[in-house]
Amino acid sequence: MSDIEGVYEDLEADVSLEEFREAVEQKVEQMGGLADEETAAMLIAHEIGESEVGGIADIEPGMEEAKFVAKVISIGEKRTFERDGEDEDGQVVNVEVADETGSVRAAFWDDHAEAAIGELEEGQVLRIKGRPKEGFSGVEVSVDDVEPDDDTEVEVQVSDTYAIEDLSLGLSNVNLVGLLLDTDSVRTFDRDDGSEGKVSNLVLGDSTGRIRVTLWDERADLATELEAGTTVEVVDGYVKERDGQLELHVGNRGAVEEVDEEVEYVPESTPIEDVEIGQTVDLAGVVRSADPKRTFDRDDGSEGQVRNIRVQDATDDIRVALWGEKADIDIGPGDEVALGDVEIQDGWQDDLEASAGWQSTVTVLESDSGAAGEEADGSSDENAGLSAFAGDGSAAEETAADGTGTADSTGDGDPADSAAKTAATDGAAVTSDEPTDGEELEFTGVVVQAGSPVVLDDGETTMSVATDVDVGLGEEVTARGVVRDGRLEANDVF
Repeated sequence: MSDIEGVYEDLEADVSLEEFREAVEQKVEQMGGLADEETAAMLIAHEIGESEVGGIADIEPGMEEAKFVAKVISIGEKRTFERDGEDEDGQVVNVEVADETGSVRAAFWDDHAEAAIGELEEGQVLRIKGRPKEGFSGVEVSVDDVEPDDDTEVEVQVSDTYAIEDLSLGLSNVNLVGLLLDTDSVRTFDRDDGSEGKVSNLVLGDSTGRIRVTLWDERADLATELEAGTTVEVVDGYVKERDGQLELHVGNRGAVEEVDEEVEYVPESTPIEDVEIGQTVDLAGVVRSADPKRTFDRDDGSEGQVRNIRVQDATDDIRVALWGEKADIDIGPGDEVALGDVEIQDGWQDDLEASAGWQSTVTVLESDSGAAGEEADGSSDENAGLSAFAGDGSAAEETAADGTGTADSTGDGDPADSAAKTAATDGAAVTSDEPTDGEELEFTGVVVQAGSPVVLDDGETTMSVATDVDVGLGEEVTARGVVRDGRLEANDVF
């Protein structure tokens, strides 16, 4: 057995011995005699191993080359374009291919484009070699070499309309119908070329799960036109990943439209009694009490806002801080709510609290019966919709029905998202009776931010305190000193 055959035997890749020999000979010639056949064979084996992927889901933009087998799902139209400095136009055909792990758009250029239109058929299995890159709709592969593979079977689930649990990284041309759970404001940003882009987010749910939808540019304004609680269809979306979570993106070629369909969404929630500090969880329950919205000034001069509600399920209750635009959501005692991706933190008086920041979802669910409070003995079907995810719902129903829940408005906890964390640092009073410069003041409140500065909250006012005293989050303290530039310079903290 030759050195080349020995290396080939250890190679776990779908390439013939003849192709391997040819590649080795080219490598020896390329290196100008600096490598013998065995060394060249080992180099080729390494290159083949690096480019061979287990499935489409393994393809990443940073790879120099990817080799994979996939089935043709759809063939796009041939497009022509002018190349800079060249008389001959270029041409490209986008072909959607998929395997058991996902799908990807393969770009066939020039001669390959001609062959794609004339020879490819939907359902055909191809062996593809190409260069992955970040494209308009996620990862794309620019095809360098392709050949049919009639002997390999590829099982692909092709669907016109997907459920959320069926989405996978790299899917495109995705149609999905879901219940609109949450909307977001439109944000602008500057691109590298100097143009301005727009982006916004929606959150959709169906019977299989929940997913964040990112709307770009012309589609971003849809977030302000659609209302939570309606059923919508995403048309021609594509799946990407952010912070380890799948997201469905919609560009200018896609759409989000309201449709007349009923979609069941039953959130999978963590029992409140089981939550722990540091977790990001989904909660569901009945609103026991709701405090008024409070505003505060950030260091950058902008105004922030927060509202506390207390939510109860069949196991326990917990205070929830609603930050930013979520403080404007119309929520009151007796409402059933689903809270997605809220962060559990150490709150007031060593009690746990949940923080709903910009990444969280707050959804007011429709009850299956009449208004809360019709019966106080818990024997009616009130909050029947909640019972699906909160045990028998008896404790929550009892509290919502008699309206005796007490409001807990002493502090806003430690904000979860970065904007809220910045918001708490100034601590300017939210009432009209703000202290004047040079005034001696004694202020008692709960520590809602420990560090520099310390921020105290007495339930109506927040106060920023300059002190070197070490205090703990949730501790009730009194600070005495002189007010300078809206901040209490404390001489005593006890």
